[in-house]
Amino acid sequence: MLTHQNVWDAVDALAARHGMTASGLAKKAGLDATTFNKSKRRTADGRLRWPSTESISKVLQATGASLDEFMSLIGGRREAARRIPLIGLAQAGDGGFFDDAGFPVGGGWEEIAFPAVADENAYALEISGDSMQPLYREGDVVIVSPGSPVRRGDRVVVKTKEGEVLAKELKRQTARTLELRSINPEHADRTLDLDQVAWIARIMWAAQ
Repeated sequence: MLTHQNVWDAVDALAARHGMTASGLAKKAGLDATTFNKSKRRTADGRLRWPSTESISKVLQATGASLDEFMSLIGGRREAARRIPLIGLAQAGDGGFFDDAGFPVGGGWEEIAFPAVADENAYALEISGDSMQPLYREGDVVIVSPGSPVRRGDRVVVKTKEGEVLAKELKRQTARTLELRSINPEHADRTLDLDQVAWIARIMWAAQ
């Protein structure tokens, strides 16, 4: 099971496996050297702070480790994989794949094995288009958790009531609007009225 403690333990274990401190691992990945400091793992008011999917992706690329290898470090053992739905970004805009809350329903989709998914409603979404380059490219698969809380700065998938599906970063949410930042600077940011939004779900991991 993914917990705050064992995810950070996995970061430390990956650093040690490659003969580095957590700070050294961050620098090797092109991140600020303090990104993985223990002081950064909680906010000043005690709230848990998780490593971002972007930082984990950069660490895996820098060390050559696979996502499966990283997941095997969580809790010090290999977590059992389970099969989760794989849905194309274009498919996600069609009816019949999600309920009104953004949870996957029905069937007829492909499945992939993915380890240590705590959210029983999690699913995999295959990226299409270039709106999230260079972070996510066409063909990358992201793991989406509709049951997880969404906060500013999270990568998210948003479906509008008109059937449009967007993969963006949550910039800000107000009582009336949802502000989304495009990762690719060639694409404009979006602001949606909340009554236009069918659902929003957090991107937890990327398998690239």
